[in-house]
Amino acid sequence: MQTLSLNGEWKLYYHPEEGILPETPDELAAAGWPEIRAQVPGNIELDLMRAGLAEEPFYAENLYAFRKYEFYQWWFVRTFDVPADCKGRKCVLQFDGIDTFADVFVNDVPVGSTDNMFIEHLMDVSSALIYGGENTVSVRVRSTMNVARSKDYPVALIGCEGSDEYTQVRKPSSSFGWDIMGRFVSAGMWRGVSIRVLPEHRITQAYLATKSIDRFGNAQLDCRIRFETKDTYLEGFTVRVEGVCGESSFSEEYAARFVSLGKVISVPSPRLWWPMGYGEQPLYDIRVTLLHNGEVADEKTFRFGIRKLILDTRWEPGDAGEFRILCNGTPILAKGSNWVPMDALHSRDAGRVQAAIDLFVDAGCNIVRCWGGNVYEDHNFFDLCDEHGIMVWQDFAMACAVYPPSAEFIAAIEKEATAVVRKLRNHPSILLWAGDNEIDEGLVEKDYPTYSNRYNAISREVLPRVIRMEDPNRVYLHSSPYIPEGIARYDVPEQHNWGARAFFKDDFYKHSKAHFISECGYHGCPAPSSLRKFIPEDKLVPWLNNDVWDTHNTDYLPRGRRGYNRIDLMHDQVAIYFGSVPGDLETFSILSQVVQAEAKKFFIERTRIKKWRRTGIIWWNMIDGWPQISDAVVDYYYAKKLAYHYIKRVQRPVCLMMDELVDWTHDVVLGNDSRETHEVTWSVENGETGEILMSGKTVSPANENVVLGAIREFAGDQKLYVLRYEIDGVQYANHYISGYPHFDADRMLRWIEIIRKLPGSFELTR
Repeated sequence: MQTLSLNGEWKLYYHPEEGILPETPDELAAAGWPEIRAQVPGNIELDLMRAGLAEEPFYAENLYAFRKYEFYQWWFVRTFDVPADCKGRKCVLQFDGIDTFADVFVNDVPVGSTDNMFIEHLMDVSSALIYGGENTVSVRVRSTMNVARSKDYPVALIGCEGSDEYTQVRKPSSSFGWDIMGRFVSAGMWRGVSIRVLPEHRITQAYLATKSIDRFGNAQLDCRIRFETKDTYLEGFTVRVEGVCGESSFSEEYAARFVSLGKVISVPSPRLWWPMGYGEQPLYDIRVTLLHNGEVADEKTFRFGIRKLILDTRWEPGDAGEFRILCNGTPILAKGSNWVPMDALHSRDAGRVQAAIDLFVDAGCNIVRCWGGNVYEDHNFFDLCDEHGIMVWQDFAMACAVYPPSAEFIAAIEKEATAVVRKLRNHPSILLWAGDNEIDEGLVEKDYPTYSNRYNAISREVLPRVIRMEDPNRVYLHSSPYIPEGIARYDVPEQHNWGARAFFKDDFYKHSKAHFISECGYHGCPAPSSLRKFIPEDKLVPWLNNDVWDTHNTDYLPRGRRGYNRIDLMHDQVAIYFGSVPGDLETFSILSQVVQAEAKKFFIERTRIKKWRRTGIIWWNMIDGWPQISDAVVDYYYAKKLAYHYIKRVQRPVCLMMDELVDWTHDVVLGNDSRETHEVTWSVENGETGEILMSGKTVSPANENVVLGAIREFAGDQKLYVLRYEIDGVQYANHYISGYPHFDADRMLRWIEIIRKLPGSFELTR
């Protein structure tokens, strides 16, 4: 298949969407609108900045200057050549991502329109092109806000963060302003644009899934192929499916008597794919070939992992419930982070994915939850997750709102979900599809009188239908968290554990009823070196009641402050832990990071120590998508907070930990989240004096915890414990801080130096 890229420089014309507006490229030429250069992929904010018409969007309070552009119309224009030999073949114009409401013209001929930012759009332009000559493509992008306000808003339709508008348009909800993202209601072609010349006979779908793995280790693959052809009688077509992974291979070829066919492929003794920490990630190179009269007509290639991922669930309250992942029959203790937008300006997402996944791998994450307020990531993200054994929990792009159950909206969601599932479903890393983020939870909070008043037809009817038809071998979860009728919000097995965000060892966190925690976070101040990149020097102190800090809180100040303030919370969390809050930025930053690090470490260790009563945690979150004050453990500039280093230690497959004080004692627990048994030499010492309190040599059974003993302590004693262990000659370490607040800040900073220099040492970002 021949592809002509249309990426690069375009002309961009812009004007407020008011008065008499051009409807065609000819009318645009006569309108005399201002013209600047645009980059595709891109965002209009970046184009305006490059043209000298706007300041750096992420600095200080500059984002507010972009509010007026939400009501502008934008025309993107460029010329391109099409080879003469493309004539007579089907040519499509493909937008990999366009934001959002666009009308497209080729050589002044209207060829299509778009209304969804999340999915690819293909337009047949065969009859509109000039072959062997110059062509012009013009893309009119209308104001999302003006489209949104033309919609009807029933009284039950409610958005989050004061933004009802996002419930009626298919853009990421976070782009309208969120507590983790600045408001940038952008426009433009945020992913690539190309002309594709399609073959005469074309594979349209090639689906492969692991149907079963028997007790002898042999796999059955569910293979289904769809193709298009104009051949009158459908004669002479065959399909060949081949897979190779090292010494393991399979090959099947069969006649295609219709454009739709399927087979079950047997693979003896396959190489199995495992989540990180539980085994390797062998990937089969798959080639699907469509042949016509023995000649290759079309091919599709992709990589595929043979594995059986299932979700063992039971929706009953409290301990009676269950939410457990199994891979190839083995229970998996899930440890990972939520994936938020890589950038508030989504054309820059792709350039940040590799570095972010590197953080997940380095920190020992075997799961990532793609949060529903985001876009859907492209193949590159999933390829990396396939390679590294990171299971993907993929929300559909709906979050924290009541969306309209109208026929028009339901049709749009079904079209979107079908496109997304068909595009991504062959990736072995995808664990499940989830209907949305926190919509069940939000409807419960509204306290409507009957269940039918909070019934969500999108997650209960539309999306399950898509999964049943397009990816029947994979799990679907109605919402995250899913709250069936008759069960309370914090009594379901999978929960988002936020609470009041006071002391991180409060009863809310310590005695959570969750089996699986899919969100749980705690604030941490970025390092001063990062703060200075987006906050002017004269605005760095004080941080309370400071409009620049609150802008990166993230509050959208022109519409007022939200009900809670992250800066206040972070300030109070330092006060809880240390009894007072320092006035200088450097000390405040590191003390805030200490509290965050201990909190995140506590959440993960509680999950590991309570295995299998708890089965996983997906903490919030790894990295910021714009410069802000947040729960992220790595800031927008890739500077690691203290929590990152603590998490890296406590997410190792084998880890030595201390439990909370119960009846005078702390249990010392050796956790093993792998399929390998290890011999471990270990010790527990007083971190300040070096006195060894316990030591030994033991076997750590595969995928089990072992209590090695207990250390007696008076309740409230403040001590630093250092936990050392050695496996196969490699030394590791962890730590535990006992006692209740308030802690002496100077003493704590001395402890941090001890902790920092343990095996797996790290440097602090200042």
